[in-house]
Amino acid sequence: MGSNIARNFASKGHTVAVFNRTFARTEGFMDNYGAEGDFLAAETMDEFVASLEKPRRALIMVQAGAATDATIAELARRMDGGDIIIDGGNSLFTDTIRREKEIRAQGLHYVGAGISGGEEGALLGPSIMPGGPAESYKSLGPLLESVSAHVDGVPCCRHIGTDGAGHFVKMVHNGIEYADMQVIGEAYYLLRHVAGMEPAEIADVFAEWNKGPLESYLVEITAEVLRQVDAKTGKPLVDVIVDAAGQKGTGRWTVKAALDLGIPVTGIGEAVFARALSSALAQRKAAHGQLPSGQLLNDEVERAEFIEDVRRALYASKLVAYAQGFDEIKAGAKEYGWSIKPGDLATIWRGGCIIRAKFLNRIADAYANDPDLPSLLLDPFFKLELKDLVDPWRRVVVAATQRGLPIPVFASSLSYYDGLRAKRLPADLIQGQRDFFGAHTYQRVDLPGAFHTLWSGDRSEVES
Repeated sequence: MGSNIARNFASKGHTVAVFNRTFARTEGFMDNYGAEGDFLAAETMDEFVASLEKPRRALIMVQAGAATDATIAELARRMDGGDIIIDGGNSLFTDTIRREKEIRAQGLHYVGAGISGGEEGALLGPSIMPGGPAESYKSLGPLLESVSAHVDGVPCCRHIGTDGAGHFVKMVHNGIEYADMQVIGEAYYLLRHVAGMEPAEIADVFAEWNKGPLESYLVEITAEVLRQVDAKTGKPLVDVIVDAAGQKGTGRWTVKAALDLGIPVTGIGEAVFARALSSALAQRKAAHGQLPSGQLLNDEVERAEFIEDVRRALYASKLVAYAQGFDEIKAGAKEYGWSIKPGDLATIWRGGCIIRAKFLNRIADAYANDPDLPSLLLDPFFKLELKDLVDPWRRVVVAATQRGLPIPVFASSLSYYDGLRAKRLPADLIQGQRDFFGAHTYQRVDLPGAFHTLWSGDRSEVES
Protein backbone atom coordinates (compact mmCIF):
# COMPACT_ATOMS: atom_id res chain seq x y z
CA MET A 1 0.00 0.00 0.00
CA GLY A 2 2.86 2.38 0.76
CA SER A 3 4.31 2.08 -2.73
CA ASN A 4 0.95 2.47 -4.38
CA ILE A 5 -0.12 5.50 -2.41
CA ALA A 6 3.21 7.15 -3.25
CA ARG A 7 2.47 6.48 -6.92
CA ASN A 8 -1.03 7.88 -6.41
CA PHE A 9 0.36 11.15 -5.01
CA ALA A 10 2.78 11.43 -7.92
CA SER A 11 0.01 10.78 -10.45
CA LYS A 12 -1.83 13.82 -9.07
CA GLY A 13 1.16 16.06 -9.81
CA HIS A 14 2.77 16.05 -6.38
CA THR A 15 6.51 15.70 -5.91
CA VAL A 16 6.96 12.68 -3.62
CA ALA A 17 9.96 11.84 -1.46
CA VAL A 18 10.22 8.10 -0.71
CA PHE A 19 12.20 6.27 1.94
CA ASN A 20 12.51 2.72 3.22
CA ARG A 21 14.93 1.63 5.91
CA THR A 22 16.15 -0.98 3.39
CA PHE A 23 17.47 1.17 0.55
CA ALA A 24 17.33 -1.75 -1.88
CA ARG A 25 13.55 -1.57 -1.67
CA THR A 26 13.62 2.13 -2.45
CA GLU A 27 15.88 1.42 -5.43
CA GLY A 28 13.49 -1.31 -6.57
CA PHE A 29 10.60 1.13 -6.31
CA MET A 30 12.44 3.68 -8.42
CA ASP A 31 13.40 1.05 -11.01
CA ASN A 32 9.79 -0.05 -11.36
CA TYR A 33 7.87 3.20 -10.95
CA GLY A 34 10.34 6.10 -11.01
CA ALA A 35 9.26 7.17 -14.49
CA GLU A 36 5.62 7.54 -13.41
CA GLY A 37 6.12 10.84 -11.63
CA ASP A 38 8.39 13.24 -9.79
CA PHE A 39 10.00 11.10 -7.08
CA LEU A 40 12.91 11.87 -4.77
CA ALA A 41 14.58 8.71 -3.48
CA ALA A 42 16.17 9.11 -0.05
CA GLU A 43 18.84 6.71 1.18
CA THR A 44 18.72 7.90 4.79
CA MET A 45 16.09 9.32 7.12
CA ASP A 46 18.10 12.58 7.25
CA GLU A 47 17.92 12.85 3.45
CA PHE A 48 14.20 12.09 3.48
CA VAL A 49 13.31 14.74 6.06
CA ALA A 50 15.59 17.34 4.44
CA SER A 51 13.88 16.82 1.08
CA LEU A 52 10.41 17.75 2.38
CA GLU A 53 9.06 21.26 1.95
CA LYS A 54 7.98 23.09 5.11
CA PRO A 55 5.74 22.59 6.91
CA ARG A 56 6.83 19.01 6.36
CA ARG A 57 4.22 16.31 5.80
CA ALA A 58 5.49 12.76 6.22
CA LEU A 59 3.17 9.79 5.70
CA ILE A 60 4.31 6.54 7.30
CA MET A 61 2.99 3.11 6.33
CA VAL A 62 4.58 0.61 8.70
CA GLN A 63 3.46 -2.24 10.95
CA ALA A 64 1.33 -1.19 13.92
CA GLY A 65 2.94 -1.20 17.36
CA ALA A 66 6.64 -0.87 18.14
CA ALA A 67 7.66 -0.29 14.52
CA THR A 68 5.31 2.68 14.31
CA ASP A 69 6.61 4.14 17.58
CA ALA A 70 10.21 3.77 16.40
CA THR A 71 9.52 5.44 13.05
CA ILE A 72 7.66 8.32 14.69
CA ALA A 73 10.55 8.89 17.08
CA GLU A 74 13.05 8.94 14.20
CA LEU A 75 10.99 11.50 12.30
CA ALA A 76 10.15 13.68 15.29
CA ARG A 77 13.83 14.13 16.20
CA ARG A 78 14.48 15.63 12.79
CA MET A 79 11.39 17.81 12.43
CA ASP A 80 10.56 21.39 13.32
CA GLY A 81 7.53 22.97 14.94
CA GLY A 82 4.38 22.74 12.84
CA ASP A 83 5.56 19.73 10.82
CA ILE A 84 3.05 16.89 10.41
CA ILE A 85 3.50 13.14 10.87
CA ILE A 86 0.70 11.09 9.31
CA ASP A 87 0.30 7.49 10.45
CA GLY A 88 -1.51 5.71 7.63
CA GLY A 89 -1.29 2.23 9.15
CA ASN A 90 -3.88 0.33 11.16
CA SER A 91 -2.74 1.59 14.56
CA LEU A 92 -4.79 0.92 17.68
CA PHE A 93 -6.68 4.14 18.40
CA THR A 94 -5.56 4.28 22.03
CA ASP A 95 -1.95 4.23 20.82
CA THR A 96 -2.84 7.10 18.49
CA ILE A 97 -4.32 9.09 21.39
CA ARG A 98 -1.09 8.59 23.34
CA ARG A 99 1.15 9.45 20.41
CA GLU A 100 -0.79 12.58 19.49
CA LYS A 101 -0.37 13.90 23.02
CA GLU A 102 3.35 13.15 23.03
CA ILE A 103 3.95 14.67 19.59
CA ARG A 104 1.88 17.75 20.39
CA ALA A 105 4.13 18.38 23.41
CA GLN A 106 7.06 18.56 20.96
CA GLY A 107 5.33 21.26 18.90
CA LEU A 108 4.53 18.86 16.04
CA HIS A 109 1.26 17.61 14.57
CA TYR A 110 0.38 13.93 14.60
CA VAL A 111 -2.44 12.63 12.41
CA GLY A 112 -3.76 9.09 12.70
CA ALA A 113 -5.30 8.47 9.29
CA GLY A 114 -7.28 5.34 8.53
CA ILE A 115 -6.77 4.37 4.88
CA SER A 116 -8.97 1.71 3.30
CA GLY A 117 -8.93 0.19 -0.13
CA GLY A 118 -6.08 -2.29 -0.16
CA GLU A 119 -3.30 -2.08 -2.71
CA GLU A 120 -5.65 -1.21 -5.58
CA GLY A 121 -7.44 1.49 -3.61
CA ALA A 122 -4.14 3.02 -2.51
CA LEU A 123 -3.18 3.42 -6.16
CA LEU A 124 -6.51 4.42 -7.69
CA GLY A 125 -8.09 6.27 -4.77
CA PRO A 126 -8.74 5.03 -1.22
CA SER A 127 -11.16 6.14 1.44
CA ILE A 128 -9.20 8.20 3.96
CA MET A 129 -10.23 8.86 7.57
CA PRO A 130 -7.80 11.37 9.11
CA GLY A 131 -7.94 12.32 12.77
CA GLY A 132 -5.66 14.69 14.67
CA PRO A 133 -5.71 18.46 15.13
CA ALA A 134 -8.20 20.36 12.99
CA GLU A 135 -5.44 22.89 12.28
CA SER A 136 -3.31 20.25 10.56
CA TYR A 137 -6.13 19.37 8.19
CA LYS A 138 -6.03 22.87 6.69
CA SER A 139 -2.76 22.10 4.91
CA LEU A 140 -3.06 18.31 4.85
CA GLY A 141 -6.70 18.00 3.77
CA PRO A 142 -6.39 19.19 0.16
CA LEU A 143 -3.42 16.86 -0.32
CA LEU A 144 -5.25 13.81 1.01
CA GLU A 145 -8.49 14.68 -0.77
CA SER A 146 -6.63 14.89 -4.08
CA VAL A 147 -5.57 11.22 -3.87
CA SER A 148 -8.77 9.83 -2.31
CA ALA A 149 -11.57 8.19 -4.22
CA HIS A 150 -14.33 10.50 -5.43
CA VAL A 151 -18.03 9.66 -5.71
CA ASP A 152 -20.37 12.13 -7.44
CA GLY A 153 -17.51 14.62 -7.31
CA VAL A 154 -17.21 14.35 -3.51
CA PRO A 155 -13.84 13.22 -2.09
CA CYS A 156 -13.93 10.13 0.13
CA CYS A 157 -11.87 11.92 2.74
CA ARG A 158 -12.95 14.12 5.63
CA HIS A 159 -11.50 15.24 8.94
CA ILE A 160 -12.97 12.78 11.46
CA GLY A 161 -12.02 14.30 14.80
CA THR A 162 -9.19 14.88 17.23
CA ASP A 163 -6.38 12.49 18.26
CA GLY A 164 -7.49 8.85 17.76
CA ALA A 165 -10.81 9.47 15.98
CA GLY A 166 -9.56 8.53 12.52
CA HIS A 167 -8.03 5.24 13.60
CA PHE A 168 -11.08 4.42 15.75
CA VAL A 169 -13.38 4.85 12.77
CA LYS A 170 -11.06 2.81 10.54
CA MET A 171 -11.02 0.07 13.20
CA VAL A 172 -14.81 -0.12 13.21
CA HIS A 173 -14.84 0.00 9.40
CA ASN A 174 -12.66 -3.12 9.48
CA GLY A 175 -14.96 -4.73 12.05
CA ILE A 176 -17.93 -4.19 9.72
CA GLU A 177 -15.77 -5.65 6.96
CA TYR A 178 -15.28 -8.82 9.05
CA ALA A 179 -19.04 -9.25 9.50
CA ASP A 180 -19.73 -8.45 5.86
CA MET A 181 -17.22 -11.02 4.61
CA GLN A 182 -18.44 -13.69 7.04
CA VAL A 183 -22.11 -13.30 6.19
CA ILE A 184 -21.29 -13.41 2.46
CA GLY A 185 -19.38 -16.61 3.20
CA GLU A 186 -22.41 -17.99 5.01
CA ALA A 187 -24.63 -17.18 2.02
CA TYR A 188 -22.22 -19.07 -0.25
CA TYR A 189 -22.15 -21.96 2.23
CA LEU A 190 -25.93 -22.23 2.23
CA LEU A 191 -26.26 -22.07 -1.54
CA ARG A 192 -23.67 -24.80 -1.85
CA HIS A 193 -24.83 -27.15 0.90
CA VAL A 194 -28.60 -26.58 0.90
CA ALA A 195 -29.31 -25.63 -2.71
CA GLY A 196 -26.60 -28.01 -3.99
CA MET A 197 -24.97 -25.42 -6.25
CA GLU A 198 -21.41 -25.44 -7.57
CA PRO A 199 -19.09 -22.43 -7.16
CA ALA A 200 -19.46 -21.30 -10.78
CA GLU A 201 -23.24 -21.30 -10.43
CA ILE A 202 -23.04 -19.40 -7.17
CA ALA A 203 -20.74 -16.89 -8.86
CA ASP A 204 -23.52 -16.13 -11.32
CA VAL A 205 -25.91 -15.60 -8.40
CA PHE A 206 -23.59 -13.12 -6.70
CA ALA A 207 -23.01 -11.30 -9.99
CA GLU A 208 -26.78 -10.93 -10.35
CA TRP A 209 -27.14 -9.79 -6.73
CA ASN A 210 -24.52 -7.14 -7.41
CA LYS A 211 -26.97 -5.43 -9.78
CA GLY A 212 -29.46 -4.65 -6.98
CA PRO A 213 -29.52 -3.41 -3.37
CA LEU A 214 -26.58 -5.67 -2.49
CA GLU A 215 -24.30 -3.95 -5.00
CA SER A 216 -20.92 -3.65 -3.28
CA TYR A 217 -17.23 -4.29 -3.73
CA LEU A 218 -17.29 -7.44 -1.58
CA VAL A 219 -20.22 -8.99 -3.46
CA GLU A 220 -18.53 -8.13 -6.75
CA ILE A 221 -15.22 -9.80 -5.85
CA THR A 222 -17.03 -12.80 -4.37
CA ALA A 223 -18.32 -13.63 -7.84
CA GLU A 224 -14.78 -13.32 -9.21
CA VAL A 225 -13.28 -15.59 -6.56
CA LEU A 226 -15.97 -18.24 -7.04
CA ARG A 227 -15.39 -18.29 -10.81
CA GLN A 228 -11.66 -18.86 -10.47
CA VAL A 229 -10.43 -22.33 -11.46
CA ASP A 230 -7.21 -23.75 -10.02
CA ALA A 231 -4.69 -24.26 -12.82
CA LYS A 232 -3.05 -27.26 -11.15
CA THR A 233 -6.12 -29.36 -10.42
CA GLY A 234 -8.90 -27.95 -12.58
CA LYS A 235 -11.03 -27.62 -9.46
CA PRO A 236 -12.72 -24.43 -8.27
CA LEU A 237 -10.06 -22.41 -6.48
CA VAL A 238 -12.17 -22.24 -3.28
CA ASP A 239 -11.98 -26.03 -3.04
CA VAL A 240 -8.19 -26.05 -2.82
CA ILE A 241 -7.91 -23.16 -0.34
CA VAL A 242 -7.55 -24.24 3.30
CA ASP A 243 -10.66 -23.12 5.19
CA ALA A 244 -8.76 -21.27 7.92
CA ALA A 245 -9.26 -17.50 7.84
CA GLY A 246 -6.51 -15.17 8.99
CA GLN A 247 -6.85 -11.86 10.79
CA LYS A 248 -4.55 -8.97 11.64
CA GLY A 249 -6.28 -7.70 14.76
CA THR A 250 -8.62 -4.86 13.83
CA GLY A 251 -11.69 -7.09 14.14
CA ARG A 252 -10.66 -8.15 17.64
CA TRP A 253 -9.95 -4.52 18.54
CA THR A 254 -13.44 -3.56 17.38
CA VAL A 255 -15.04 -6.18 19.62
CA LYS A 256 -12.83 -5.31 22.61
CA ALA A 257 -13.63 -1.61 22.26
CA ALA A 258 -17.33 -2.40 21.95
CA LEU A 259 -17.18 -4.43 25.16
CA ASP A 260 -15.53 -1.51 26.94
CA LEU A 261 -18.22 0.84 25.60
CA GLY A 262 -21.06 -1.57 26.38
CA ILE A 263 -22.22 -1.74 22.76
CA PRO A 264 -23.48 -5.05 21.31
CA VAL A 265 -21.70 -5.72 18.02
CA THR A 266 -22.88 -9.30 17.77
CA GLY A 267 -22.41 -9.67 14.02
CA ILE A 268 -18.84 -8.40 14.17
CA GLY A 269 -18.10 -10.49 17.26
CA GLU A 270 -19.41 -13.68 15.69
CA ALA A 271 -17.39 -12.98 12.55
CA VAL A 272 -14.21 -12.68 14.62
CA PHE A 273 -15.03 -15.88 16.52
CA ALA A 274 -15.84 -17.66 13.24
CA ARG A 275 -12.35 -16.88 11.95
CA ALA A 276 -10.86 -18.14 15.20
CA LEU A 277 -12.85 -21.38 14.97
CA SER A 278 -11.91 -21.85 11.33
CA SER A 279 -8.24 -21.67 12.33
CA ALA A 280 -8.63 -24.28 15.08
CA LEU A 281 -7.89 -26.99 12.51
CA ALA A 282 -6.62 -29.66 14.91
CA GLN A 283 -9.62 -29.22 17.19
CA ARG A 284 -12.04 -29.33 14.27
CA LYS A 285 -10.35 -32.45 12.89
CA ALA A 286 -10.70 -34.16 16.27
CA ALA A 287 -14.40 -33.23 16.50
CA HIS A 288 -15.37 -34.08 12.91
CA GLY A 289 -17.53 -37.20 12.84
CA GLN A 290 -17.28 -37.58 16.61
CA LEU A 291 -19.88 -35.18 18.00
CA PRO A 292 -23.56 -36.19 17.62
CA SER A 293 -25.50 -34.08 15.16
CA GLY A 294 -29.00 -35.07 16.13
CA GLN A 295 -31.59 -35.74 13.46
CA LEU A 296 -30.94 -33.48 10.50
CA LEU A 297 -33.05 -32.65 7.48
CA ASN A 298 -31.66 -33.60 4.10
CA ASP A 299 -34.56 -32.73 1.86
CA GLU A 300 -34.28 -30.69 -1.30
CA VAL A 301 -35.40 -27.08 -1.42
CA GLU A 302 -37.01 -25.19 -4.25
CA ARG A 303 -33.83 -23.62 -5.56
CA ALA A 304 -35.10 -20.29 -6.91
CA GLU A 305 -37.10 -19.56 -3.78
CA PHE A 306 -34.22 -20.49 -1.50
CA ILE A 307 -31.76 -18.31 -3.44
CA GLU A 308 -34.10 -15.35 -3.01
CA ASP A 309 -34.51 -16.07 0.70
CA VAL A 310 -30.73 -16.14 1.14
CA ARG A 311 -30.39 -12.86 -0.76
CA ARG A 312 -32.85 -11.16 1.56
CA ALA A 313 -31.32 -12.70 4.68
CA LEU A 314 -27.90 -11.50 3.53
CA TYR A 315 -29.22 -7.97 3.02
CA ALA A 316 -30.82 -7.94 6.48
CA SER A 317 -27.71 -9.27 8.21
CA LYS A 318 -25.50 -6.73 6.46
CA LEU A 319 -27.79 -3.94 7.65
CA VAL A 320 -27.42 -5.17 11.23
CA ALA A 321 -23.62 -5.19 10.93
CA TYR A 322 -23.58 -1.59 9.68
CA ALA A 323 -26.12 -0.50 12.31
CA GLN A 324 -24.04 -2.02 15.09
CA GLY A 325 -20.86 -0.46 13.71
CA PHE A 326 -22.42 3.00 13.65
CA ASP A 327 -23.69 2.44 17.21
CA GLU A 328 -20.12 1.76 18.32
CA ILE A 329 -18.81 4.83 16.53
CA LYS A 330 -21.42 7.05 18.18
CA ALA A 331 -20.59 5.57 21.59
CA GLY A 332 -16.86 6.03 20.99
CA ALA A 333 -17.37 9.64 19.94
CA LYS A 334 -19.27 10.33 23.14
CA GLU A 335 -16.69 8.57 25.32
CA TYR A 336 -13.64 10.28 23.80
CA GLY A 337 -15.15 13.67 22.96
CA TRP A 338 -15.07 13.38 19.18
CA SER A 339 -17.57 15.26 17.02
CA ILE A 340 -18.05 12.46 14.51
CA LYS A 341 -20.98 12.67 12.14
CA PRO A 342 -22.19 9.22 11.04
CA GLY A 343 -23.53 10.63 7.79
CA ASP A 344 -20.06 11.87 6.88
CA LEU A 345 -18.68 8.37 7.32
CA ALA A 346 -21.34 6.85 5.09
CA THR A 347 -20.41 9.45 2.48
CA ILE A 348 -16.65 8.79 2.52
CA TRP A 349 -17.18 5.00 2.60
CA ARG A 350 -19.07 5.08 -0.71
CA GLY A 351 -15.84 4.79 -2.70
CA GLY A 352 -12.33 3.44 -2.35
CA CYS A 353 -12.83 1.36 0.79
CA ILE A 354 -13.44 -2.36 1.15
CA ILE A 355 -16.99 -2.00 2.51
CA ARG A 356 -18.13 0.40 -0.20
CA ALA A 357 -21.70 -0.46 -1.08
CA LYS A 358 -24.69 0.98 -2.86
CA PHE A 359 -26.81 1.25 0.27
CA LEU A 360 -24.27 3.60 1.89
CA ASN A 361 -26.08 6.32 -0.05
CA ARG A 362 -29.23 5.34 1.84
CA ILE A 363 -27.30 5.34 5.13
CA ALA A 364 -26.01 8.85 4.40
CA ASP A 365 -29.61 9.93 3.68
CA ALA A 366 -30.81 8.32 6.91
CA TYR A 367 -28.42 10.34 9.08
CA ALA A 368 -29.01 13.49 7.02
CA ASN A 369 -32.73 13.17 7.77
CA ASP A 370 -32.13 12.41 11.47
CA PRO A 371 -28.60 12.93 12.86
CA ASP A 372 -29.80 11.55 16.23
CA LEU A 373 -31.28 8.35 14.79
CA PRO A 374 -31.37 5.86 17.72
CA SER A 375 -30.53 2.97 15.39
CA LEU A 376 -29.95 2.81 11.67
CA LEU A 377 -32.60 0.07 11.56
CA LEU A 378 -35.20 2.63 12.69
CA ASP A 379 -34.76 4.82 9.63
CA PRO A 380 -38.08 4.82 7.70
CA PHE A 381 -36.49 3.51 4.51
CA PHE A 382 -34.73 0.62 6.22
CA LYS A 383 -37.79 -0.21 8.34
CA LEU A 384 -39.73 -0.61 5.11
CA GLU A 385 -36.96 -2.75 3.64
CA LEU A 386 -36.87 -4.98 6.72
CA LYS A 387 -40.60 -5.63 6.41
CA ASP A 388 -39.83 -7.71 3.30
CA LEU A 389 -36.64 -9.25 4.69
CA VAL A 390 -37.62 -10.67 8.07
CA ASP A 391 -39.63 -13.72 6.99
CA PRO A 392 -37.00 -14.96 4.50
CA TRP A 393 -34.33 -14.27 7.14
CA ARG A 394 -36.15 -16.52 9.61
CA ARG A 395 -36.64 -19.25 7.01
CA VAL A 396 -32.93 -19.26 6.18
CA VAL A 397 -31.87 -19.49 9.83
CA VAL A 398 -34.33 -22.34 10.42
CA ALA A 399 -33.23 -24.19 7.27
CA ALA A 400 -29.57 -23.97 8.26
CA THR A 401 -30.23 -25.03 11.84
CA GLN A 402 -32.30 -28.02 10.77
CA ARG A 403 -29.42 -29.16 8.57
CA GLY A 404 -26.68 -28.58 11.13
CA LEU A 405 -24.98 -25.83 9.12
CA PRO A 406 -23.18 -23.09 11.08
CA ILE A 407 -24.34 -19.55 10.23
CA PRO A 408 -23.16 -17.49 13.21
CA VAL A 409 -23.68 -14.03 11.70
CA PHE A 410 -27.05 -14.78 10.08
CA ALA A 411 -28.34 -16.26 13.33
CA SER A 412 -26.85 -13.79 15.81
CA SER A 413 -27.96 -10.83 13.69
CA LEU A 414 -31.53 -12.10 13.68
CA SER A 415 -31.38 -12.66 17.44
CA TYR A 416 -30.06 -9.11 17.91
CA TYR A 417 -32.87 -7.78 15.74
CA ASP A 418 -35.46 -9.64 17.79
CA GLY A 419 -33.86 -8.41 21.00
CA LEU A 420 -33.91 -4.83 19.78
CA ARG A 421 -37.60 -4.95 18.96
CA ALA A 422 -38.67 -6.93 22.08
CA LYS A 423 -40.80 -5.15 24.70
CA ARG A 424 -39.13 -7.10 27.53
CA LEU A 425 -36.00 -9.23 27.77
CA PRO A 426 -34.93 -11.86 30.35
CA ALA A 427 -32.66 -9.27 31.96
CA ASP A 428 -35.36 -8.89 34.61
CA LEU A 429 -34.53 -12.39 35.86
CA ILE A 430 -30.78 -11.71 35.59
CA GLN A 431 -31.18 -8.64 37.78
CA GLY A 432 -33.06 -10.75 40.30
CA GLN A 433 -30.27 -13.33 40.27
CA ARG A 434 -27.59 -10.65 40.70
CA ASP A 435 -29.48 -9.21 43.62
CA PHE A 436 -29.85 -12.67 45.19
CA PHE A 437 -26.17 -13.64 45.19
CA GLY A 438 -24.50 -10.21 45.33
CA ALA A 439 -27.03 -7.65 46.60
CA HIS A 440 -26.47 -5.69 43.39
CA THR A 441 -29.99 -4.16 43.62
CA TYR A 442 -32.51 -3.67 40.84
CA GLN A 443 -34.94 -1.06 39.59
CA ARG A 444 -38.71 -1.44 39.53
CA VAL A 445 -41.00 -0.65 36.61
CA ASP A 446 -43.43 1.23 38.87
CA LEU A 447 -41.21 3.18 41.28
CA PRO A 448 -38.03 5.28 40.98
CA GLY A 449 -34.84 4.34 42.80
CA ALA A 450 -32.90 1.13 43.49
CA PHE A 451 -34.21 -1.81 45.52
CA HIS A 452 -32.94 -4.96 47.23
CA THR A 453 -34.79 -8.05 48.42
CA LEU A 454 -33.61 -9.53 51.73
CA TRP A 455 -33.13 -12.99 50.23
CA SER A 456 -31.43 -14.50 53.28
CA GLY A 457 -33.90 -12.84 55.65
CA ASP A 458 -37.64 -12.46 55.48
CA ARG A 459 -37.49 -11.66 51.72
CA SER A 460 -39.03 -8.28 52.17
CA GLU A 461 -37.96 -5.51 49.84
CA VAL A 462 -35.95 -2.49 50.96
CA GLU A 463 -35.03 0.66 49.12
CA SER A 464 -31.29 0.91 48.59
